[in-house]
Amino acid sequence: MPSRKTPPGKSRESAAPKTPPVLSEVRERIDDIDRQIQALIAERARWAHQVGKAKGPLKAAVDYYRPEREAQVLRQVLDRNDGPLSDEVLLRLFREIMSACLAQQEPLKVGYLGPEGTFSQQALHKHFGHSAKGLPLGSIEEVFQEVEAGHADFGVVPVENSGQGTIQSTLDMFLTSSLKICGEVELAVHQYLMSRTGRLEDIERVYSHPMSLAQSKAWLRQHLPRAEKIAVSSNAEAARRARNADDSAAIAGENAGHVYGLKSIAGPIEDRPDNTTRFLVLGRELFPPSGHDRSSLLVYVRDQPGALYNVLSPFARHGVSMNRIESRPAHTGRWQYAFFIDVGGHVQDGPVADALAELGEYATDIKVLGSYPVALL
Repeated sequence: MPSRKTPPGKSRESAAPKTPPVLSEVRERIDDIDRQIQALIAERARWAHQVGKAKGPLKAAVDYYRPEREAQVLRQVLDRNDGPLSDEVLLRLFREIMSACLAQQEPLKVGYLGPEGTFSQQALHKHFGHSAKGLPLGSIEEVFQEVEAGHADFGVVPVENSGQGTIQSTLDMFLTSSLKICGEVELAVHQYLMSRTGRLEDIERVYSHPMSLAQSKAWLRQHLPRAEKIAVSSNAEAARRARNADDSAAIAGENAGHVYGLKSIAGPIEDRPDNTTRFLVLGRELFPPSGHDRSSLLVYVRDQPGALYNVLSPFARHGVSMNRIESRPAHTGRWQYAFFIDVGGHVQDGPVADALAELGEYATDIKVLGSYPVALL
């Protein structure tokens, strides 16, 4: 991705006056810039509304949302960034502007693994902004069902963690679901131990999602070796339970603690400082290429010698990079398996399309789960 950042040795600060600024003049200049920013945001919102008119009489907010276009806009934000604000801060600012502009038509309805305060909700806000309407649901299966039924425009579900691996329940849903993956979100996950009293010595039981318990097992073994560890459906559910007793605690994100009125005892307590969870954005259609995409495939193979080699070799021959491969029971018969494969590129890209055409000679079925923009940050 080309960059237009300031070359080394050159700084915008060099143009600043050498004499100390007058505070009142600085504040006046900031006020003037704020007025310009507000006017430009309003102008952008009006032009975003014109996009809706140009598309004709569409039925709902989901008809206006184009993930490939948003990805292209945000990549341009990164290319233009010369500081002093970080790429992450600028992406968040522009995401919220785009989210608010889209919500002029009607807020997107996005299902996620609830209740309120989960990491899935954080992933929703990171991808769609806070103008989208979040729908907290009780399970990953419910998220799939609500999007399939049209009650939610999109869904956000966790699929893998950098330390604990794949979330199998998410992959298994794709064996029967017609939904498509239309985006991905990478979220740095920090775990905190929280309780009603905020005192470690009070804790006799700890609630959390099984994956969060696994991510924090070394800390728990050292600091709470005798406490009962209880797995629940989500970290927010853990926080909800922990608020009811002084001898209970939850492992969850800070946001869950704020939502349920808990005090932080310790954190971050995850065993790996680079702890990251990848989430998938679920929709009902496949979107066009954005220019930097990933494709997820589900491949059913014949039970024969060299089956795995036959699956992999077409991608190598056509120069398609493979990011991940995992086998799961296919649910089509005893000892039958399907391969979940992530590759670089969009299925409309020539090399990927050619590899899939060749793969069709060896596979009993190929299901394109989605082609979507690669997560930015």
